[in-house]
Amino acid sequence: MNFIAFLILFPILTGFLLLFTGSDRIRKIVVTLASFLIAGVSLLLLSMHFASPINFFNPSPKNADIINWIIMGGGIFLDIFIFYITIKYRRYPALALAIVQTVIFLYFEHKYAHSIVISNYFFLDKFSILMALIVGVIGSLICLYSLDYMKQFHLDFRKEVPDQRRLFFFLMFLFLGAMFGLVFSNCLNWMFFFWEITTLCSFLMIGYKGNKESIDNSFNALTMNLLGGVAFAAGILILARTSGQIEVDKIMLGAKDVAIMLPVALIAFAGLTKSAQLPFSSWLLGAMVAPTPVSALLHSSTMVKAGVYVIVRFSHVFEGTACGLTLAIIGGLTFLLTSFAAVPQDDSKKVLAYSTIANLGLVVLCAGIGTSQAIWAAIMLILFHAVSKCLLFLCVGTVEHRIHSRNIEHMAGLILKMPKLSIMMQIGMAGMFLAPFGMLISKWAVLKAMIDNNAVLAVFLVFGGAATMLFWVKWMGKLITVVRESENIEGNVGLDELIPLYTLSLLTVALCAFFPLVSSFFVQPYLIEVYGRAFEISRGNIIIMCIMLSLVFLFPLSFFNYGRNVKVVDAYLCGANADHPTEFVDSHGHAIDFKMSNYYLVPYFKEKMLMTFGSVLSIILIVIMIGVSLR
Repeated sequence: MNFIAFLILFPILTGFLLLFTGSDRIRKIVVTLASFLIAGVSLLLLSMHFASPINFFNPSPKNADIINWIIMGGGIFLDIFIFYITIKYRRYPALALAIVQTVIFLYFEHKYAHSIVISNYFFLDKFSILMALIVGVIGSLICLYSLDYMKQFHLDFRKEVPDQRRLFFFLMFLFLGAMFGLVFSNCLNWMFFFWEITTLCSFLMIGYKGNKESIDNSFNALTMNLLGGVAFAAGILILARTSGQIEVDKIMLGAKDVAIMLPVALIAFAGLTKSAQLPFSSWLLGAMVAPTPVSALLHSSTMVKAGVYVIVRFSHVFEGTACGLTLAIIGGLTFLLTSFAAVPQDDSKKVLAYSTIANLGLVVLCAGIGTSQAIWAAIMLILFHAVSKCLLFLCVGTVEHRIHSRNIEHMAGLILKMPKLSIMMQIGMAGMFLAPFGMLISKWAVLKAMIDNNAVLAVFLVFGGAATMLFWVKWMGKLITVVRESENIEGNVGLDELIPLYTLSLLTVALCAFFPLVSSFFVQPYLIEVYGRAFEISRGNIIIMCIMLSLVFLFPLSFFNYGRNVKVVDAYLCGANADHPTEFVDSHGHAIDFKMSNYYLVPYFKEKMLMTFGSVLSIILIVIMIGVSLR
């Protein structure tokens, strides 16, 4: 209980301290110490409960009452702030949703909260430990990275963006504390409170720059997540009214009747909004206007992971139901269409955003199927995606500050300009789609689960996976495309940025090497607790992966070779080379600069058309999902 309380309260208290810390030196000391403490306690929590089954923790009855009052007061304060900010900016749809959510929450507190007996307020199982590691370790690395990044950010945008780093780091650590509270909460109304904190933090962080685009995108995110918040609150209210039960462990193993199915479907709807599934994907794409550490935090360890976390938590309820099948189709459709939408993008952060939405779609698909094999794949996808995607976002942030662009075409020859950063980006990309990295292993398990359950669903993975390979290979190829000598500009990257990047690169490779242990000690015990059975990878497949793993260890060798002793030769231009090695003579006798560019196939993968079609179809599917849950 002490570790759980520490991980929830310490980041929040650290955030308040940083809110009143203006000195760069003091801020660096506080952020560094706090990050190491949060990551260390997360690992300590792992070591203490490594071999333990599910554990429940409770404050004393007196403290539980105090916490309930704090949560109710805190929820009202959050709502009042949302009222104020929506009225100030005249965002009336968000205001209307906030009012509805507040009315539902207060009605629940007045009518049912006092009569519901809570057996266990917090719980700790293998899934919540994995989620705590993602939040604690990856979130802390992002905070460390932000120290140097945000300093450089305000040097680049000195006039346009006011320096609000005190608020920035306050929100970063508040986000971490809220996520710990969310993954440890067994009581749904406590979970809902932390859920709403993440909504407000993301709103403030997306609007950090304060310009019109940032404000518009932040309110778009707020509106969509408030819609999910209304559904979440309604789900809690229905559970309280029909079953008098709002504890996660009892609901996830309860009978699949309307008293459970409807509220769980509403909570899943909230998860769809938070994880930016179709038709709600636009808020996460708009979040790219925020500083890169915000993008990394939202995509890898907090906001969107909260969405898929609650869906996977209740996945056992969806197994074998029409509601679950509809949810799976929504996830599969999101994976397919957002993978297609990523193909024509040349903005690196937009590619990463679409890739995030797509992979979360696979997690939702698995949760909808709800079998032990599918949930094994879902949890492994969450873990591997968090590490690789965080690495990629932070690498893009560093590269953008040095070459002043995040356009993929402008990253040509990065292998010479920033050799180590280029290798780390390639590790992150390999982690997303190449064997034997965990994402590909997990996708193989997803395919197996779909074929065993409903083979038609495999169409989503097959075609979406092909698009995934296309946009990653294009980007990787651009990094190693060299047509001219380039100056190495990597020397001005500070240790505050490099240490998190090195750590994440090592974690990407290490998770690949030790994924059988992760499966055996974390995922399989969780599946046994929930399903009474586990999913195991065959010995033959493990041997194949181990053989392929040997190739992965060639990556570190590249650190000692790329950028050194590289001989740049003239490009072969069919004999039309001009005097300069990067120019050729055209049919009119003019010297033209030689350039290489990717195919983006814009006429064939029209982003607006794909998103419009997907959004309309997803809305229909969501209506069907809620409808069938009433049966």
